[in-house]
Amino acid sequence: MTAPVRTSAERLRIGVALEGAGWHPAAWREPSSRPAELFTPDYWVDLVRTAEAGLLDFVTIEDSLALQSAEPFAGDERTDEVRGRLDALLIASRVAPVTSRIGLIPTVTVTHTEPFHVSTGLATLDYASEGRAGWQVKVSARPDESAHVGRREQPQLVGLDDPALPGLVAEYFDEAADVVEVVRRLWDSWEDDAEIRDAATDRFLDAEKVHRVDFEGRFFSVRGPSITPRPPQGQPVVAALAHAEVPYLLAARSADVVFVTPADTAHARGILDEIAAAERAADRAGEPLRVFADLVVLLDEPGGERAAERLARLDRLGRPLVSDARIVAGSAAELADVIAELDALGYAGVRLRPAVATDDLPRIAGDLVAELQRRGLLPAEADQAATLRGLLGLPEGIPSRYAASVA
Repeated sequence: MTAPVRTSAERLRIGVALEGAGWHPAAWREPSSRPAELFTPDYWVDLVRTAEAGLLDFVTIEDSLALQSAEPFAGDERTDEVRGRLDALLIASRVAPVTSRIGLIPTVTVTHTEPFHVSTGLATLDYASEGRAGWQVKVSARPDESAHVGRREQPQLVGLDDPALPGLVAEYFDEAADVVEVVRRLWDSWEDDAEIRDAATDRFLDAEKVHRVDFEGRFFSVRGPSITPRPPQGQPVVAALAHAEVPYLLAARSADVVFVTPADTAHARGILDEIAAAERAADRAGEPLRVFADLVVLLDEPGGERAAERLARLDRLGRPLVSDARIVAGSAAELADVIAELDALGYAGVRLRPAVATDDLPRIAGDLVAELQRRGLLPAEADQAATLRGLLGLPEGIPSRYAASVA
């Protein structure tokens, strides 16, 4: 018997994290993969359209300011894995006009990027997508990324137990919180009706509704206003990936959505408690964080190779898959069991990382979605929300903080 479908406000949300050929280091070597097309727009358009056709809610797009590496804090010399990528924000802007419903959440490294440029780029994406933009805030502790910009000295960390790491983490996440604050203020620097566009009276703009933000902080100062009118969503969605107390606190201070990496049920329950504690510590007001669990996914080929066998085969091709997120290799029904368990714990949804994008994304959009629909966890039709905020159940129509009626 098919389970009753929950209301739009209650239902589970499903996102997909896109990373090159996929999250397995050997993904590009699969027969279905398209390594020659990784740096072409058609490849990315096809992936996002596949996700949208499968009624998935959003895609995130990975990014960095240096070549990918098997090491967390340094580059490597490997030539048997994908190295190099297109800019995530520009991929999202290319995909936006040829999609219609799915949310687009590129990653932006804020440690070396000016918040003014972040704000205008994301506001432009929100216009290009007609209100479907978000972004994932990322910090960087890699000296090779710092060397590309040349504005700060960055020590070479030797590993996760390096005694310099806690201080660096605290500083970079404090800086990231300031970046988000400035970006949000710049989005608000134009009121919604600041543009008059009245040729008869020679007035394009109401100057009294365009505001300086005058931010002065530890890391930078920004005067404003933005050069880009207020985005269609007002405040595009802010997301963060978090594994521990300091990034949980950043999410609680600054984000709408947090991606987390529970290893099992007990860990998943504990993470929700930690995030609730971070929200209290940050004196978060208004909407609670939408918490999404990340899962690396390999799905069985219908009538063909089992996912566990495929994982073992891929592992033998080079570096075995090691992940901060739980790896689920099995049938769509087995993955649905894991997702249903997370849903019952109170997670807003899951973000799935396809191990091989060209194999696992179509199976997520097809086999998994059908299984979740059968269980009543997903509706049979696409959500009709017009914006990413609406799709995630976040408040819409929030006025600029600088509007006279808000002051």
